[in-house]
Amino acid sequence: MRCRASVILLAVALASLNGARSYAADEPQAKPPAATDEHAPPPSVTIIGPKDARGVLGKDVRSPTNEDMGHIVDVIVDRTGTVRAAVIDFGGFLGVGSRKIVVDWNALHFGRLGNNTEAITLELSKAQVAAAPEYKEDKPIVVLGAAGNLQPLEDH
Repeated sequence: MRCRASVILLAVALASLNGARSYAADEPQAKPPAATDEHAPPPSVTIIGPKDARGVLGKDVRSPTNEDMGHIVDVIVDRTGTVRAAVIDFGGFLGVGSRKIVVDWNALHFGRLGNNTEAITLELSKAQVAAAPEYKEDKPIVVLGAAGNLQPLEDH
């Protein structure tokens, strides 16, 4: 009887060990870090000088006649990741009475004003921007563009 119990116990131990091995084979194996993979290409690195590029969120936007047009609060990209438009918080005083409008990215110019200060200039007048419909999330986007360069956003 004692021999039979030992055989049963041994069989159970082997079965559980075999099941554990089978379970481990089904588990996804952790990949080694890419740095240890000799066949992986090195990562791409680009260095952009501090005078060559800057962030635009929160930056003031001016008209060609140096009128205050508001500031950029968001950037709109299409499904391919191409920048299409900028959302500008326009008008108001200290956040009261302001509204968001969307302008075509190509209507913005990044450079310097006559007084040599950095600026984002919008190719539209203050009156044109004031007449633009307000931007609201989850609604169709009306994009105000400079004459002749606006193409419709594709709706899928």
